[in-house]
Amino acid sequence: MSQSLQTRIDGYWTRRAGAYDAGQRRPERWEQDEQMWSRIWSEVLPEPPADVLDLGTGSGHVALMLARLGHRVTATDHAAGMLAVARRHAREQALRGEPVPRFVRGNARSPEVPEGGVDAITNRYLAWTLPEPVTAMRTWREALRPGGVLALVDSTWFTDGIDGTPEDFVESYGPVLDDLPLARATSIEPTVAAVREAGFTDVTVRELTEVLEADTTYGASPGHSPRMQYLITGRR
Repeated sequence: MSQSLQTRIDGYWTRRAGAYDAGQRRPERWEQDEQMWSRIWSEVLPEPPADVLDLGTGSGHVALMLARLGHRVTATDHAAGMLAVARRHAREQALRGEPVPRFVRGNARSPEVPEGGVDAITNRYLAWTLPEPVTAMRTWREALRPGGVLALVDSTWFTDGIDGTPEDFVESYGPVLDDLPLARATSIEPTVAAVREAGFTDVTVRELTEVLEADTTYGASPGHSPRMQYLITGRR
């Protein structure tokens, strides 16, 4: 991906940061989401405290939750606006006396982490954005300690193309969507295959039916319709 396109995409997510965060923190479903996602992550991550790297953290929803669960979390994103929102939430969380992640700017495709530096890597709604998913996932695998776990959540977001998405999204992602091999996937299998090809073992995939039920009840995030999401795990 060229630097100019990366800058355009960073700008899109910076502009979207406030609205994206609001979609993650809707009051009518906050308590249910907190309990639901805490269970989802806890069932596959090591017992806390573990060293966790959350990639493409966005406004920090996953990273902040994992810190509350007792993990030592480093979280990265490339969009300055997203990191600003995440850090604001971290300050608020710290004022409540709760542990917080360390937020740093970084590229999810090549995180600056020593080989064997973390126990777990998490990401949510990131895999579809990767131009070379297997290459990125191999880098993630190297960052894990032996036996460490990758836990990612994603879906098949654009099976019908992007014509129905907001104009700003089309302008930002239209030029690169064909270069994102998982973006138009019609099943989750290409994402699972990429995890395996990257060298992960004990690869599992679980349908997150509880998330679909919540989205059906309360409505999905703005710009999306309820659809099945998947939790994919693998070990180094």
